[in-house]
Amino acid sequence: MAKKVYVVGIGPGGSQYLTGEAAAALEEAEVLCGYTVYVDLVAPLYPEKETYTTAMTQELDRCRWALETAEAGRTVALVCSGDAGVYGMAGPVLQLAQDCPEVDVEIVPGVTAALSGGAVLGAPLGHDFCVISLSDLLTPWETIEKRLACAAAGDFAVCLYNPSSRKRKDYLRRACDILLQAKSGDTVCGWVRNIGREGEERRVLTLSQLREAEADMFTTVFIGSSATRRLANRIVTPRGYGKK
Repeated sequence: MAKKVYVVGIGPGGSQYLTGEAAAALEEAEVLCGYTVYVDLVAPLYPEKETYTTAMTQELDRCRWALETAEAGRTVALVCSGDAGVYGMAGPVLQLAQDCPEVDVEIVPGVTAALSGGAVLGAPLGHDFCVISLSDLLTPWETIEKRLACAAAGDFAVCLYNPSSRKRKDYLRRACDILLQAKSGDTVCGWVRNIGREGEERRVLTLSQLREAEADMFTTVFIGSSATRRLANRIVTPRGYGKK
């Protein structure tokens, strides 16, 4: 009797963004489980599948449900947007799986927003970069501030997840203020909203302009390094092949 949980990164959500491995896992699963918004993105592709959803902030509940359902003999696909291991459910499932030793957990990677959003803008992450979430729900803001300051001091290109929300309207501005202590106001930046989904938007701007920009939880923000350039309406952070 199968006792398996696939933790599946679905990328931005459309079928064209699913890897072959992800599509195969979703096809094999008897039940699709996850945050309501993410399950709704893939459920139409598998209309015959049973679904189980929970709201935001109920991550551990859905992980436990997936493991308990698998323990009872059903194959479950726990879906995550982007990549399952990048701010996804891979970590929590593996931690909880210690109490379910008979359940086989397989992590299925997906295209995270740093990659899919970067492709929309060009090549903003062509050299060393950092990915930082501005959500302080699980990480103290003081820690986020240190990470931003270190990324700026190291002249990394930076990708920001969760840049703003109703309760955190000024967090992107605060992040930009920290970055501006070590980066020029003319640093090339960009943002993409609703990556790969209906209503996708993008903009290329400077770090000073980004400070005044409005963003939401469906926006991914890119801040360049000192080497990053705007080419037409694309962003490129060169790796330096021309110097060889």
